[in-house]
Amino acid sequence: MKITGLKSYVVNAHMRNWIFIKVETDQPGLYGWGEATLEWKTRAVVGALQDLEPLILGQDPRQINQLVRIMKKQSFWRLGVIGSSAVSGIEIALWDIWGKSLGQPVWQLLGGKVRDRVKVYTHLGMGQMEAVYETLDEEPLIARAAAVRSHGYNAIKIVNIPYTHYTASLSDLDKVARMMERLREVLGAECAIMVDFHGRPASARTALQYIEALAPSRPLFVEEPVPPGDTAGLAFVRERSPVPIASGERLIDLADFADLFTARAVDIAQPDLCHCGGISEARKIAAMAEAAGIGLAPHNPAGPIAGAAALHFAIATPNHVIQEEMVGAVPWYHQVVSQTPVRMVDGCWTVPTTPGLGIEIDLDEAARHPFEQEPIHPAHARISDGTVVDW
Repeated sequence: MKITGLKSYVVNAHMRNWIFIKVETDQPGLYGWGEATLEWKTRAVVGALQDLEPLILGQDPRQINQLVRIMKKQSFWRLGVIGSSAVSGIEIALWDIWGKSLGQPVWQLLGGKVRDRVKVYTHLGMGQMEAVYETLDEEPLIARAAAVRSHGYNAIKIVNIPYTHYTASLSDLDKVARMMERLREVLGAECAIMVDFHGRPASARTALQYIEALAPSRPLFVEEPVPPGDTAGLAFVRERSPVPIASGERLIDLADFADLFTARAVDIAQPDLCHCGGISEARKIAAMAEAAGIGLAPHNPAGPIAGAAALHFAIATPNHVIQEEMVGAVPWYHQVVSQTPVRMVDGCWTVPTTPGLGIEIDLDEAARHPFEQEPIHPAHARISDGTVVDW
């Protein structure tokens, strides 16, 4: 069996352009689907895919580890998030091919299932962009959260930490505390709530102030309380926080996660299969995390292929805690797939039995949503004096 071609399809989903990848083989009808979605870097990732294609043509697609090494080692320069996202999408497609060739679901190839269902959560507005990132006031927050709950979700994540710098105002701290308290009252004790800080606090001490304001309402975890790369600051926060700490969605190298775990800087790691190197690399990250007593809640705000890959990974990963998904990001989310393994029952994904990833793309529907420039938010990421801060 040999790889004969690689095709990419860009599908605009408002906030992000989904980048679907089809790896073709010389076996009639056998191909694999992957996803390499990277917000605001779409054209760069498509170019990286074109650069990587010659390295895998003529190769056996089942030799996944070797092909990943070829793509990572051949270019001399470190790939960075753009190249790593391209590699990740190709790697996911190779698992799809291997599973289809054996007539087995990908989770079976990963060693079999370790759970019978996968806990999932979504965002305000069912993932609709404005609801996710622009709900910073109490009444819209409560209304949108109640709507998500009514769709059968037992867990929800919010992004309501104000744009911050090195200090937080008392009014902002009090507002966050009130919103969280009210949210807990409306959603009840049985609904898990996560709070994404988006790396907005520029200092560890300021992050702690917000965490202390949230803590009485018992969030499942807080995410990215400080900007990525500040492992020392993150460890400082985690050591003093009364709430579990999650981070890692913007890390791509195995060594970065190793540093995070060695420092015991998180309780929950959040690799993104579309960026960290694919399923194989995510398994290494999961194993390191498990050895350090750390759980996994993989990042996944992307499209339906990324969701399918996340599902199979979760089924076979013992320290997996909960899975992010955004199936409501656009109204036609389910129309762009003609077949999907994702089924939700009682706030959990079920275990699929179809071979490979079990997903198929409707290319006619995909073509109805061509590339568009994603919205850019520079005006939102400023504090009152005009200083640009982390979005």
